[in-house]
Amino acid sequence: MAMIASVTMNFPHISTHNNSFNQAFSPICTNNPSNFSSSSFSSIPISSNSIRLSSSIAYSEQLIASHNVNRRTKNHKIKVISARSEPLKVMISGAPASGKGTQCELIVQKFGLVHISTGDLLRAELSAGTDIGNKAKEYMNTGRLVPDEIVTAMVTTRLSKEDAKEKGWLLDGYPRTVAQAESLERLNIRPDIYIVLDVPDAILIDRCVGRRLDPLTGKIYHVTNFPPETEDIKARLITRPDDTEEKVKSRLQIYKQNAEAILPVYSDIMNKIDGNRSKDSVFAEIDSLLSRVQKEEQDARKSEESAISSTRADMASLSKDWRGIPTRLNNIPHSREIREYFYTDVLQATQRAVNDGKTRLKIEINIPELNPSMDVYRIGTLMELISVLALSFADDGKRVKVCVQGSMGEGALAGMPLQLAGSRKILEYMDWGDYGALGNFVNIGSIGGKEVEKQDDVFILVAPQNAVGNCIIDDMRAMTDAAGNRPIILVNPKLKDLPASSGIMQTMGRDKRLEYAALFEICYQFRLLYYAGTQYPIMGALRMSYPYPYELYKRVDESPGKEKYISLATFAKRPSIDEMNDAFEGKSRNQEKKAEGFWGFLSGIL
Repeated sequence: MAMIASVTMNFPHISTHNNSFNQAFSPICTNNPSNFSSSSFSSIPISSNSIRLSSSIAYSEQLIASHNVNRRTKNHKIKVISARSEPLKVMISGAPASGKGTQCELIVQKFGLVHISTGDLLRAELSAGTDIGNKAKEYMNTGRLVPDEIVTAMVTTRLSKEDAKEKGWLLDGYPRTVAQAESLERLNIRPDIYIVLDVPDAILIDRCVGRRLDPLTGKIYHVTNFPPETEDIKARLITRPDDTEEKVKSRLQIYKQNAEAILPVYSDIMNKIDGNRSKDSVFAEIDSLLSRVQKEEQDARKSEESAISSTRADMASLSKDWRGIPTRLNNIPHSREIREYFYTDVLQATQRAVNDGKTRLKIEINIPELNPSMDVYRIGTLMELISVLALSFADDGKRVKVCVQGSMGEGALAGMPLQLAGSRKILEYMDWGDYGALGNFVNIGSIGGKEVEKQDDVFILVAPQNAVGNCIIDDMRAMTDAAGNRPIILVNPKLKDLPASSGIMQTMGRDKRLEYAALFEICYQFRLLYYAGTQYPIMGALRMSYPYPYELYKRVDESPGKEKYISLATFAKRPSIDEMNDAFEGKSRNQEKKAEGFWGFLSGIL
């Protein structure tokens, strides 16, 4: 059965309009920038330690991860270390006859890495008649070198296969040129260690000139160091055309030039090994190096996981005890402190729900700053909230697909509703951090089954909503089915029917639509409560942060320009209008009464 998580944040500016509660307490923001003033928090104050990250909050885990991630990488190339074991990634370089092939065999036997040789790849592509193979063949048939871009395409394609990602890889003799190395760097493909086998030229020349090939078996012998087993084998051995002293010297010169140009790219992870020893002695040193790298990775993961666990415990403890609510919520734009309060609050609730196995989640947050339907300038705050959620999951090693419905974002007036037009472009142009998350661990897509790919782990749907006469639920259902048990999180959905003049959506399949929409469980909700027909003053607020109960607060004026929120009651499930009215009037929940006066009017408009 498809399982999805949806998050709906209810701020005064963002209402779902699909339940009686929203109709009675419709949040309305005061779109008056002159009302802006520095904010404070009522009840329990929020310390600076509670808000840990710059442009996106609750990224304490990102800071920990990025510190360890970039420990050995150059220029902060992306490498997200998650809780699962990261396979080893190795490059090995050596001149002709340096013993590189022998060491590759030993490395693969010991560490189980996928051995990748450009020669083997090229032969496989030619044999299979692939597009890359056919392009390479055109150059080879005319005696030209295969261009770097073709070779790099072969290598990156091979590295993307599941066995290489799961077992780790050993790149044998690649990259050969600085251009190839720089191409890999641009693609964020970088090894944990770069091994260079160092052998004197005289030894290399002797090894090459003395090499002999068995044309029947393809086995390589040496006239003195590794003679053939029998006279019959010896009789059929041949010298390869490239194994003459003149050609060997030429190849060595080319190798040295390229190797020297490549070294600066991998200088921080390069290890030079004396290759003029027995193969067992050389491998013993390589084995020690690779084992040490693996141990460093394991230690780093343990340290990181310990720090993240501690941080999560602190965050959970903070959330449990955190009952303060920001004041001056009707004034916009909100301060950074207020925005980060809600980013953190939403993130913690969502993470707890996903960690508990919830897969159909909904966030409803309704405050003036997050209601683009009232003020399109507020769209940036909503997008910032999305980035906080997406990057947090990415920091855990998950691949996140952020989805905006239809063509929204392709043009200034494209898509419905108009307040979301351009949102996809905003997401694409946003700052997603310095470690290359966008395109690697975070991708932008649309809402629909075709957008679900095998590598996606989490889906965040940005304010999915029905347009006049058009229903987004069918696309959502298709995505749910394709995603299976992977979490889908809805942020501020508006799934109320918006019928066209023909009545489409009002009657056709309405029950099934409502039934589907009800599958999504609210993991976070925050709503400002107003007196009927007014947008100020704020009467109070309703907050729910998974897995804790609903909390009802009353706003109280302390003195001119000062206010606070006082906790009135908690509810196991979302309270009705009557239950909230009783709490504001101080009446017992089980008291039998007839609503009168103003409160009767308020209840009657539901």
